[in-house]
Amino acid sequence: MPGPDGRHRDTTPADVAGQASVGELFAEVTRDISTLLRQEVELAKVEATASARRAGKGAGMFAGAGVAGHMVLLFLSIALWWAMGTQIGHGWSALVVAAIWAVVAAVLSLVGRSEMKKVKGLPETVDSMKKIPHALQGHEEKNS
Repeated sequence: MPGPDGRHRDTTPADVAGQASVGELFAEVTRDISTLLRQEVELAKVEATASARRAGKGAGMFAGAGVAGHMVLLFLSIALWWAMGTQIGHGWSALVVAAIWAVVAAVLSLVGRSEMKKVKGLPETVDSMKKIPHALQGHEEKNS
């Protein structure tokens, strides 16, 4: 078998067996690392999707609270204008509508805040990524 300098060298069956086992070990390690990384990416995707859904729901509630808050300002402004203009019942009816929108805004804001507190990020991915260096070094016992 030619060596790096182009000369032929004698190989023994032990050399061939040692080379094959090292190659097989290297292929196995490469395959395991590849599988581990694919699993980590998949876990990150699943966690990111779940977190994004929760964040989207909370953001939607905040958006609803913003619209409701806008309606409060609109109806309070109309009520004040109407009450001052006529000093009779039309202004008070606008205040009742504004009060209803204030309640809606408060409820949506509280629900949105509650949903945003439930967003946890990617805790499982972070935890398992911390374990990879120990696993690659053969110190899995340090992961517990």
